Amino acid sequence: MIEEALILAAGKGTRMWPLTENNPKPLLPLCGKSIIEQQIFSLKNIGVKKIHILIGHRMKEISDLLGDGKKYDVEINYIVQSEQKGTGHAVSLAKNHVKGQFFCLNGDTLINEENLKLLAKNNGKIAMLITNVSDGEKFGAVKSKKGKLLSIVEKGIKGNASINAGIYLFNEKIFDSLKTIKKSIRGEIELTDALMLNEVYTVEYKGFWKDIGTPWDLLTANEFSSQYIEENIIGKIEKNVEIKGSIHLGKNSIIKSGTYIEGPIWIGENCTIGPNAYLRKGTVLCGENKVGAASEIKNSILFKGAKAPHHNYVGDSIIGKECNLGSGTKIANLRLDKKEIIVTHRGERIDTSRRKLGVIMGDNVSTGINSSINSGTIIGSDVKIGPNALVSGTFESKSLII
Repeated sequence: MIEEALILAAGKGTRMWPLTENNPKPLLPLCGKSIIEQQIFSLKNIGVKKIHILIGHRMKEISDLLGDGKKYDVEINYIVQSEQKGTGHAVSLAKNHVKGQFFCLNGDTLINEENLKLLAKNNGKIAMLITNVSDGEKFGAVKSKKGKLLSIVEKGIKGNASINAGIYLFNEKIFDSLKTIKKSIRGEIELTDALMLNEVYTVEYKGFWKDIGTPWDLLTANEFSSQYIEENIIGKIEKNVEIKGSIHLGKNSIIKSGTYIEGPIWIGENCTIGPNAYLRKGTVLCGENKVGAASEIKNSILFKGAKAPHHNYVGDSIIGKECNLGSGTKIANLRLDKKEIIVTHRGERIDTSRRKLGVIMGDNVSTGINSSINSGTIIGSDVKIGPNALVSGTFESKSLII
């Protein structure tokens, strides 16, 4: 049994802007729990007892949430990466902390017990999970033969490709290899260079895989994870509430009369739903949210404290912490020509591969009454949007839109 694991969680997550402007990427919510907590639960469920977490950017927030691991029934040890010098450098910092065989995974990757068990069958060896994608341009393409790694090409392979899934099984040999390699052209110690010095076994990932590298990837990952929400009602449900499908309803939350819910849906603590609200499949309310009268939320994530209090429509969107939508604010999620949505993100035009995508909204955004937000819009934090405004495109933090 593999009893130790290393989670690489020191990065800044700049590709996830604006969601990571005020939040460390590993703590972004995924179906009611943070990404890193989901990873911890999966590791614990297959017998891992000690988890080493490599932290750096906004490290205190991560350690404050996870603590020593007792609440997850595991032991957590923190390793600090004060300067980011590549994934290989990150792994090398664990040399004096781990013993024997250990799982290693990127802190932004979905994992599950099934695939970890498949990887664990290679106990005593170095192994990695690989998966197939329709476009390998943004990933490290892998070539293998008869279950053994032949080469890894660092990004740029267009079309169908077998790629590195970012989940490994290592032993102490990896540290010896990392000592011998030189910095890449990017000035970093590359983990892939160290892999090529070893006999590495490749294991095909089974089922849904997602690298959460962009904000809309978080939405896609949430869609998948929400399928597994189990019925758990702790809060209060008033009379004349119609519920179809499973819901999680947290402590001190209330669903008021006249509300219609189509699960699966996750509602955190201290939320108020209704009266006469409509929540649709895949919606996640992270806590202290309000969805009020005549508001409809479809397949969206509302971070802690976000509110859609009256006459709002929110579809296929992510709404940051403490945002408030004025009465009548509507968020479109579909182009008129029904084509895939293209966004401008960090100065680059990107095809999201999603036919439905509303807004990606940072923290503490306020909208005036009857404002309209077009599909594929990205809004930074601390933005003010005036009444009756039509918002479309990408807006930096602290913008004023009138």
